[in-house]
Amino acid sequence: MKTWLAALVLLFPATEGAAGFTPPNSRIDRAVHDVMARTGARGMAVALIKDGGVRYVQAYGVRNSKGDPLRTDTVMYGASLTKTVFAFTALQLVDQGKLSLDTPLANYLEKPLVEYDTDAIYPDKYGPYRDLASDPRWKTITARHVLTHSTGFPNFWWTEPDEKLHIHFDPGSRYSYSGEGMILLQFVIENGRKDKGLGVDVGTLTQANFDRLGMTRTSLVWRPDFRPNLADGFTDQGKSVPHDERSKVRAAGSMDTTIADLAKFFSALVRREGLSASSYTEMLKPQLRIGTATQFPTFAPELPTSRQRKDLHGGLGVIVFDGPRGRGFFKGGHDGQTANMLVCLERSKDCVLLMSNDVRAEAGYASLVDLILGESGVPLDWEYGDRAGKS
Repeated sequence: MKTWLAALVLLFPATEGAAGFTPPNSRIDRAVHDVMARTGARGMAVALIKDGGVRYVQAYGVRNSKGDPLRTDTVMYGASLTKTVFAFTALQLVDQGKLSLDTPLANYLEKPLVEYDTDAIYPDKYGPYRDLASDPRWKTITARHVLTHSTGFPNFWWTEPDEKLHIHFDPGSRYSYSGEGMILLQFVIENGRKDKGLGVDVGTLTQANFDRLGMTRTSLVWRPDFRPNLADGFTDQGKSVPHDERSKVRAAGSMDTTIADLAKFFSALVRREGLSASSYTEMLKPQLRIGTATQFPTFAPELPTSRQRKDLHGGLGVIVFDGPRGRGFFKGGHDGQTANMLVCLERSKDCVLLMSNDVRAEAGYASLVDLILGESGVPLDWEYGDRAGKS
């Protein structure tokens, strides 16, 4: 596999941002078409990063029910890949001395978190923090807890039976996926004390990185200029769903982007650009043992210690794993009509980025990652659970 990849790079040099680049008789092309045929997925996009450089970017299929082609510059929904971008932004604040990973987030606010009337002041943007008034554990939550998914929060507060926000375990004690935690950190960054360097818009902070990297069609909030070349989604039944024009920045998942743009971001990430060496070390090191058999459902019981994976940990905004080619990290992004996956190998700086506007494509991702990266050991069975391998 490595021999084939080397040949591909020699025959077809770096193509960062090149729309419509297609190596003749490419094994990637054939494999993607096979996945689309097997799963019924209507659209997919692939980027290959080799030794930190973007070597291959291609889009396949259609972007909407009219049959307009999906292109490498078509705006797609980033879903939870937003969380990795947000983690990077938060670590830049750490580098600037404006945020500490281990200082309670409560320390950055002018008043107690539970006194903020988010429903009245920020409708539909942040969680209902007044619900936590009877649980003092909110005072202990840190940025590290947020970025390792160990706040104790549910994925989102409205998924609770009583539609109130709760803390389900002592912060930092275990992994449980939570977009709500990311939104709390966003709240603190945007509403924190200005004398500590906070009170800044997360959308503005992330946009500075997008601009620096030449990501001209990426934003954490909807832009009207996206509309002429925009991907709608397709459900597991093949039903077309219009692209959501998200009017508010949501650190948990509001990013619109393209395969070409996002490949630039992750290429810079594996080259370790934009953060200090210490922040990169923190982001990509094993922070928290993951003890569940699969990522979902959240709050699933942890396995007995003897049955827990030894190669799987929460990093900061990513999941860290150990495989036959050394340490790697990955992050998925999924909703009812979106299937995204990033897998990177740290030592070789190789990554594959898969994006689809059709959730059915997800069933073929494990085989694609194996083809493109070779044997990596990435635990997609944990990521996907009973969705893995269904086609």
